[in-house]
Amino acid sequence: MGKIKRIGVLTSGGDAPGMNAAIRGVTRTALYYGMKVTGIRYGYHGMIHNDLVEMKANSVSNILARGGTILKTARSKEFMEAEGRKLAYENLKAAEIDAVVVIGGDGSLTGARVFCDEYYDIPFVGIPGTIDNDIYGTDYTIGYDTALNTVVEAVDKIRDTAGSHNRLFFIEVMGRDAGFIALSSGIACGAEAILIPEVHGQVSNLKEYLQKDFKRNKSSNIVIVAEGNESGGAFAIAESVKDDFTDFDVRVSVLGHIQRGGTPSAHDRVVAGKLGFAAVEALMDDQKSVMVGYHNNEIDQVPFRKVIKLKKKVDPDHLQMVEILSI
Repeated sequence: MGKIKRIGVLTSGGDAPGMNAAIRGVTRTALYYGMKVTGIRYGYHGMIHNDLVEMKANSVSNILARGGTILKTARSKEFMEAEGRKLAYENLKAAEIDAVVVIGGDGSLTGARVFCDEYYDIPFVGIPGTIDNDIYGTDYTIGYDTALNTVVEAVDKIRDTAGSHNRLFFIEVMGRDAGFIALSSGIACGAEAILIPEVHGQVSNLKEYLQKDFKRNKSSNIVIVAEGNESGGAFAIAESVKDDFTDFDVRVSVLGHIQRGGTPSAHDRVVAGKLGFAAVEALMDDQKSVMVGYHNNEIDQVPFRKVIKLKKKVDPDHLQMVEILSI
């Protein structure tokens, strides 16, 4: 691999608080080492349609506290086709971009791996950016901590009104394929039950489980439901149990996209900055087709093939802990 003179950086997939801190980390590290930086707007879509912008040190000033991503993000069906990737490659070469840092989730890193398999002379390094925290090879993904704090704040407020009105609340949080937000927020908020997509058959035991809470004369009950739960989400589950709890006013709250936005937490900013810095150093060390992750407070480099092939698992012991702590 020849000397890298210009790095491209993009954000792809769902936005996540802290992505701007990662962009800043990549940009300023590359500039420090004498490289030029090109921002690729709207992810792989921008790579195909040549939506490029020159990045200077002041391009990333005062963005640490901003949610979302200054480079915008989008999903690109064109990049899933060989013709689209070929056009993206030609555009990168024409712009004299020697390497690319991709900030995004599983789909974004999968796209990077496919591209690298086809075009070896432009190395890609990934940074895990998704609120779902479901990327293998890293303890934390950028945005997860902020999203978790947003959920906890919302659930705490909902519990106030639940207790005042003797209500049973089913609160739906993001996590179509992974229950990390639901599980951690449920523990943090003292939820009576947590339903996640990784565990099947939970709803069949839910009625019996909640009956125990009612016998203990609790004034409120909170059930956290990951949106990917097999029973169809919070509304479907609430409908299936409401006739069994006539003494309680059964309500549903879907937190939705408020979980994606907001000022990034200090933790997300620190992790994002470290990973942005590490991504550039990985490229300088001739690394490619790897993701820089954060494991046991250390920076790791994980091959794309492992990131994509292996699945990050929730700890089933935490579900038993929830049951114990909710008595």
